[in-house]
Amino acid sequence: QVQLVESGGGLVQPGGSLRLSCAASGSISSRGVMAWYRQAPGKQRELVASISSGGGTGYADSVKGRFTISRNNAENTVYLQMNSLKPEDTAAYYCNAVGMLGLRAYDYWGQGTQVTVSS
Repeated sequence: QVQLVESGGGLVQPGGSLRLSCAASGSISSRGVMAWYRQAPGKQRELVASISSGGGTGYADSVKGRFTISRNNAENTVYLQMNSLKPEDTAAYYCNAVGMLGLRAYDYWGQGTQVTVSS
């Protein structure tokens, strides 16, 4: 069973930066898509950013220009660099990996890491 382990969350002041990391403990396809989602209290989980195997990226409008997603296929790791953080970025951030290994589809989630933006 593959596990996704996130790290890098914490408390930061408005305008500050954090870098989240997510490492897969087992085999996932380098051709799969990896993404970051977030969920604030009382709100639905939302897609923050995604990255394809070829490096194509997509971002929620609310984070464009401030967040950057990247991945290291050799290490099965995805990152989220978050700059110019705002209080409304406060949420639990979850890593997601979807793809195919042979004929088997997978959809894995991490346990989440808390990001709190507050002065």
